[in-house]
Amino acid sequence: MSMATTTPTAANTFSLTSVTLEVADPEAARSFYCAFGVDAYIGLRACDAHSTGFRGFTLGLTVSGPATVDGFFAAAVAAGATVLKPTAKSLWGYGGVVRAPDGTIWKIATSAKKDTGPDTREIDEIVLLLGVEAVKDTRKLYTGLGMTVAKGFGGKYVEFAPARDGGPVKLALYKRRALAKDLGVPADGTGSHRVALGGAAEAFTDPDGFTWETTAA
Repeated sequence: MSMATTTPTAANTFSLTSVTLEVADPEAARSFYCAFGVDAYIGLRACDAHSTGFRGFTLGLTVSGPATVDGFFAAAVAAGATVLKPTAKSLWGYGGVVRAPDGTIWKIATSAKKDTGPDTREIDEIVLLLGVEAVKDTRKLYTGLGMTVAKGFGGKYVEFAPARDGGPVKLALYKRRALAKDLGVPADGTGSHRVALGGAAEAFTDPDGFTWETTAA
């Protein structure tokens, strides 16, 4: 998904305030996300931009326990999502991966491996994970514009702290091929990412083709 890069100015200090998914049918997508239970966290707008294969990002839904993972997973599948990875225990906890009808991939997970309570249908956090070619370089770009690193593992993974006036979704970076492998999909993809990030003082496109829009947009 190679795209021209627009270099932001030093004054373009920003934080992630919104995530907008570009979909072919906004009404159908809205119906799905309402049934899934995450409609309050994302925006939707009509777009017919060409896109094939892996779009280079995922939205991660973190919850308190396996029962809640199962609840969100079942709701997504019942509303029309495709299962990419069934729910299962792993080294890091319990979770599964689905693809929404609009093509967006969602990973639903918890660090807990045993149920300690019923399905709460409550979300602890949502993380937008961008698959990038050079984690260190992209981290340097974003920190240079004012974002603060909350967690990092060398050149493999970076999670940014939300700003006080930021949105409900956290931003993180991961190696593109590693992210695709974790999701259970091929890493290749062409065309638009079909997602726009809000919160920049000046619109720009980062080296991996992810577009940042002004808060007003």
